[in-house]
Amino acid sequence: MNPNPTLKTLALAFEYPRQGSLGVLWEQTHSLPYTPAKLHLERFLKAVSQLKLSEREELHTRTLDLSPLFAPYVGFAVYGEDYRRGAFMAALNREMQGLGLELRGELPDHLAVVLNYLALAPEPLPELMELLEPALAAMCKTLKTMEPDNPYLHLLEAVRQAVRELPKAKAQDQAQRSPWPSLGAQSSPGGGIR
Repeated sequence: MNPNPTLKTLALAFEYPRQGSLGVLWEQTHSLPYTPAKLHLERFLKAVSQLKLSEREELHTRTLDLSPLFAPYVGFAVYGEDYRRGAFMAALNREMQGLGLELRGELPDHLAVVLNYLALAPEPLPELMELLEPALAAMCKTLKTMEPDNPYLHLLEAVRQAVRELPKAKAQDQAQRSPWPSLGAQSSPGGGIR
């Protein structure tokens, strides 16, 4: 399965800004299909393009790192420090290791890591898919309350839109990989193909 380019680009957008990273994000965004996620990603990029690198670094740190305006961790957004977050992260970590995904010093429920995982996973962890929308909604609500003009609101909305499109993209990818896409094979009640 080819990695989902929208999710990969969104994951990259959550990484710490570096010299040239904004240009790479614009380049990758231009090649994405037109979707609501791309629209919100472009809004984020336009907002941060107005800033110098040092200002983008400060915005990233203030928003996501040191005493963040919202915690970019899916499990934390839903469970807080409850033991269920630990069990969720352990299951997610196993899934990620199975795909050879590197965490690069982050916890497995960090949004950038989760996006990279979703871009690669043929069948994502069901618990993650259940938690993702409520987690993103909580992150958006928190950030909107703390700083309603923060450009990362556009990035979070881009992620929400991309996640909503994910089942459609996975279904299209499966249909493309099917050896008999035009036959419409169905299982008969007896278990065979009809």
